[in-house]
Amino acid sequence: MRDRLIELAIAIQQVPAPTFEEGTRANFVQAKFVEAGLQDVSQDELGNVYARLAGTGAGAPLVAVAHLDTVFPHGTPLEVRDEGDRVYGPGLGDNSIGVAALFELVQRIRQRKIALGGDLWLVADVGEEGLGDLRGMRKVVERFGSAVQGYLIVEGLALGHVYHRAVGVRRYRVTARTAGGHSWSDFGQPSAVHELARLVTQITALHVPVTPRTTLNVGVIAGGTTVNTLAEEAWFELDLRSENSENLAVLAEQAEKLIAAANHSGVNVEARLIGQRPAGEISIQHRFVQLGLNCLAQQGMSGSLTAGSTDANIPLSLGIPAVVLGVTMGGGAHTKKEFILTEPIEQGMNQLVCFVGRAWE
Repeated sequence: MRDRLIELAIAIQQVPAPTFEEGTRANFVQAKFVEAGLQDVSQDELGNVYARLAGTGAGAPLVAVAHLDTVFPHGTPLEVRDEGDRVYGPGLGDNSIGVAALFELVQRIRQRKIALGGDLWLVADVGEEGLGDLRGMRKVVERFGSAVQGYLIVEGLALGHVYHRAVGVRRYRVTARTAGGHSWSDFGQPSAVHELARLVTQITALHVPVTPRTTLNVGVIAGGTTVNTLAEEAWFELDLRSENSENLAVLAEQAEKLIAAANHSGVNVEARLIGQRPAGEISIQHRFVQLGLNCLAQQGMSGSLTAGSTDANIPLSLGIPAVVLGVTMGGGAHTKKEFILTEPIEQGMNQLVCFVGRAWE
């Protein structure tokens, strides 16, 4: 069974799926859902793929979601290297094996003849990574709303954790524009690069609380023309995060004030919001959280309660139950050296089957 899951995960991984360009992988998964004999297989206008495994009970449905997209652009070599105890491949753990786990979940429920208390919806969604801004999950929740048991988010490398808190995120693209000029003859005139360099230093000097955890990062910066030109335009992307909505709002306000103050004669600086992920949480006493911990314990694992920025942000921000569980462990996520560990996969799948089988209790 483990080999079957890895084989499918690799097949999915081999289909490029950069954020906003998941269509080919979505079609591949849709065909696999049909092949698996699932009901109501469809794809919405964003490219989210849906399928239903009918339950025997009349309870509200459970929605299991795994994201299709990866951080790797088209043209990235997707070579896979199998070393037995670990398998390397960009995007294999995040999140090809998560998508593959949806199929393995169906296989095991059928093989074990587990009676589900309601329908299980399986969704492979788009836009989870980066500037996708959880657009796929927003559409999924728009479709199902709160008329569900809740949402199970499957992340390939999250085994051993139960995510029940959503980290709020705000992302900006900050652009500076000046008249530019020659580095020698126009020396002393504003350069967009210099202006942004000062602004980045000011923003990264802002105080952020340790508890609740709050962070900031300038992850991308670009601009200018040549080494001997005063840049007419430059920009950077700013990522602000917090476990607490109020802390995030305060940090965003501070950053926005610094950005506004960077405007002066000959310099125009503006910020555009390019991403916003809402915060939220459910109590550790919630039955989904306790069920996640219990299912891990049955596999001899001590579950860790944690927070993250995942598809779960959307339902959690709306007060709808959601947890994130994993398939296995690994490392190197979002790098070309990404890998999954093969040994924990059995524990991970047993945990997921346990959770789904008992979700209606």
